[in-house]
Amino acid sequence: MRQPKFDNIRKILDRSKPDRPTLFEFFLNQPLYEKLAKEPMPDILQREYYNNWIINAFHTAGYDYATIHPPEGMVFKTQEHNAEEKSYSLNDYSIIKDRESFNNYQWPDPDKCDYSIYDRLTPYLPTGMKAIVCGPGGVLENAIALLGYDNMCIMTLTEPELLKDIFDKIGSILVRHYELASPFDSVGALISNDDWGFNSQTMLSPEDFEKYLFPWHRKIAAACHNNGKQVILHSCGQLEKIMDVIIDDIAYDGKHSYEDKIMPVEEAYEKYHSRIAILGGIDLDFVCRHTPDEVYERSRKMIERSAERGSYALGTGNSVPYYTPDENYFSMTKAALI
Repeated sequence: MRQPKFDNIRKILDRSKPDRPTLFEFFLNQPLYEKLAKEPMPDILQREYYNNWIINAFHTAGYDYATIHPPEGMVFKTQEHNAEEKSYSLNDYSIIKDRESFNNYQWPDPDKCDYSIYDRLTPYLPTGMKAIVCGPGGVLENAIALLGYDNMCIMTLTEPELLKDIFDKIGSILVRHYELASPFDSVGALISNDDWGFNSQTMLSPEDFEKYLFPWHRKIAAACHNNGKQVILHSCGQLEKIMDVIIDDIAYDGKHSYEDKIMPVEEAYEKYHSRIAILGGIDLDFVCRHTPDEVYERSRKMIERSAERGSYALGTGNSVPYYTPDENYFSMTKAALI
């Protein structure tokens, strides 16, 4: 089992060269976690036991960190969807329809959540390992979940003041989450997870991004940086028109989530690695559909491409869902572990 060294992640996020090839993944999947941790998934409400289980899985797989979620209660509650659904509409399960339902919604309060859970990670973290804390979704993701995508788009024209109030409420809560999570010594970095795009364009116009969304992401990044921590943007979709804002204005340290049909990670690396760390990017469809040898070879070449220039950690383009063949996942990680 490889000895963790979180300083490799720090170096990559500083756009420099790590001491050795380094892995990055947002999350894995329950069967894979169970295989790596060698025990069944515990009840997530047993938060310390659950976090230790996640840490053990990431450690076994060769990561220098483990992705840790927000504390209990730090969630934007929506109508629950059927867990057996493989997909569902962005218009389903919305809960805020108007000013009255906005006022009546039970918003999470970070200051009433137990953020000391991050302090209690320390005994479970192997020497050299840190936590990377993510958010309970992002500003745009939660707005869509609460409103529905079509309703949100219509509201930009019919009720822009209400829409801004909704974004401002979500944004202020998320900023407080990152303010509370980032000071702990056990936390090495943070992830701002907020999907912003479709395959062809952003979900809102760049002008609406600036009106509703970007001010809060500036504050999220600043909250992490003010506590001496780096912060990663995890966002899917075609974001090329707003990359300069992501890099130069908001000042995210790393960008995660890439798809071949939008921009292959090899191209993204050549275009952006000197300005922002490139994380993951081995296209998930490629990982699932190609042979283990082909997955290994592409992963090996990506490691070689970045070997002297740094600013890269190997992983999938998005995450490791349950349908990813284990042998293909391990073929990918092998390229960074040998």
